[in-house]
Amino acid sequence: MVGQYEDTEVLLNQFNKLIAELLKGSIGRNTFRPWEIEILLDIETCSLRDGNKKETLRRYQRSVQRQMEKGASAPMKLSEYLGGLKAKREAALRED
Repeated sequence: MVGQYEDTEVLLNQFNKLIAELLKGSIGRNTFRPWEIEILLDIETCSLRDGNKKETLRRYQRSVQRQMEKGASAPMKLSEYLGGLKAKREAALRED
């Protein structure tokens, strides 16, 4: 269990560094782990609007942090996060 916690903590730190690089606007490296490439490609396919992009990425990052603190073994993709938001909005509209 301790090893798994450390792995999750390391993974979360790596995820946070990746998002920080994206928010800064420059990635100063040329090697990535396979899961980082998946995250980057997914972010690219989500086609975020420039005005919204940084705030959306910050909210996504906080959501991943909460998810991993609760025991997730890997960060969810941005498309999964956005899909969850859309489902919540649609559910709220149906309730009104």
